[in-house]
Amino acid sequence: MARKKTTSGKSDAQFLEAAIEAAHNARYVLRLYVTGTTPHSMRAIVNIRKICEQHLKGRYELEVIDIAQNPALAEGEQIIAAPTLIKKLPLPLRRFIGDMSQPERLLLGLDLRHVGEKSGQSDPG
Repeated sequence: MARKKTTSGKSDAQFLEAAIEAAHNARYVLRLYVTGTTPHSMRAIVNIRKICEQHLKGRYELEVIDIAQNPALAEGEQIIAAPTLIKKLPLPLRRFIGDMSQPERLLLGLDLRHVGEKSGQSDPG
């Protein structure tokens, strides 16, 4: 069976490999909206930082925004509950609400793990 070539001259397999490599090296831009230093907010900060360090080390930017101090930012992003995490990049934009205590769900939503993939495969230890 012959491999199909894309318009760029690459085979489908080469194109897929390049896309996987680009996704693996993608820089993540995340914003976490919290309300003060409540236990729920602090738990969300700790949990998302842990996930970022384990799975995105050196390729993420995390901005924590207290909506009590910056209500205009929350209004501009249409934040209706806190804590809320917004993945700005890479696209598509995604939102997560809660204390970020479900790492498997977050990893799936951030496109860092695929359905059915075992949790031990991506964790560095």
